[in-house]
Amino acid sequence: LGKPTAWQERPRPGAAQHEDRTGFQYDHEAFLGKEEARSFDQLSPEESRQRLGKIVDRIDDNGDGYITTEELKTWIKRVQKRYIYENVAKVWKDYDVNKDNKIAWEEYKQATYGYYL
Repeated sequence: LGKPTAWQERPRPGAAQHEDRTGFQYDHEAFLGKEEARSFDQLSPEESRQRLGKIVDRIDDNGDGYITTEELKTWIKRVQKRYIYENVAKVWKDYDVNKDNKIAWEEYKQATYGYYL
């Protein structure tokens, strides 16, 4: 038996190549969501791989062991939607000044432009 070699991803013939060095943070945020991407930045490479493995299992909707383009698109849409809802919840209290669970135009202007007026 030969000496084991390090695992390397081998591109399929004709597959587009992705350069991680120039835009991995964008990829991480799209794939994981902004908050989750930040938590991954704090992990060791081994912990990161383990957690990503669990996420990949969740992305694989049909459980066939492969991620299709559609499964990946569905996952990214789900992550982005979750980010939007979380962001709205975070800023809502800043805009709803009188805490009536509605944002009036005056409240919006004050929260958005108040320091200009």
